[in-house]
Amino acid sequence: MEKIKKVAVIGGGLMGSGIAQVSAAAGFPTTVREISEPLCAKSRQSIEKTLAKGMERGKVTEAERDTTLRNLRFVTDLKELADSNLFIEAVVEDLDVKNRLWSELNQIARPDAIFASNTSSLTIIAMAAASGRSDRMLGLHFFNPVPLMKLVEVVRTITTSEDTERSALDFVRALGKEPIRAKDSSGFVVNLLLIPYMLDAINALESNVASVEDIDKGIQLGAGHPMGPFTLLDFVGLDTVYKISEIMFAEYREPRYAPPPLLKRMVLAGMLGKKSGKGFYDYSSTPPRVSSLGL
Repeated sequence: MEKIKKVAVIGGGLMGSGIAQVSAAAGFPTTVREISEPLCAKSRQSIEKTLAKGMERGKVTEAERDTTLRNLRFVTDLKELADSNLFIEAVVEDLDVKNRLWSELNQIARPDAIFASNTSSLTIIAMAAASGRSDRMLGLHFFNPVPLMKLVEVVRTITTSEDTERSALDFVRALGKEPIRAKDSSGFVVNLLLIPYMLDAINALESNVASVEDIDKGIQLGAGHPMGPFTLLDFVGLDTVYKISEIMFAEYREPRYAPPPLLKRMVLAGMLGKKSGKGFYDYSSTPPRVSSLGL
């Protein structure tokens, strides 16, 4: 298996931009593909903003910023990714969308290129047939915010070759990240444990066990977590948690993965957490105050 030299990231949103940034910062020529020029510009601006914050905090030097930006390219045409030997998909969490993309990429990618999905809940084997290269398909699940979070789950399927996994592990380490191997089951390691924890907190709230503030404070001070489950839910995004829990419930058919009614109601109301300005907390004030949920 050839060593990874050029990286393509498909999807320049929050996760895709972060993955592209750390790849470029590590010295890999990295091409980001978005579906329009405005979205390409938005992705680049997001990376520039993150790098600027890093410089303000003394975490990124001017030379490191320049190297990162020099290694980045933004395109709208999939064919411009053809010479890459690692393709990382970071598009919407929809299996049909992902599989259409893999089918298209298989037509243009070099035969020895590795395909990797950043999915957080779908199984990789569900994409392997569409990829046309099931031995060179695996999961690389990064965590948000990508430049700061050290973990990457490396997900090998029953058809992934040892060479492919080894190349992926080497790539993750070259980024300065810490890889862990995960079985190809929905949720992998972290979300398999984290999603039920967050859903349990919502169920406890609906059952009047305690208030939002007291549950958060209890987990912080009693379990030593850096933030409580409701703060974490708002940070991750309630729509994201809802989507992941639905996928995992469909996979396992276990009640602990079922999205609680309150979560669904909040998503329908547009209360998505920090990104919408209101979730379990209302971020229109400083510090944020607990939202009125009608409980």
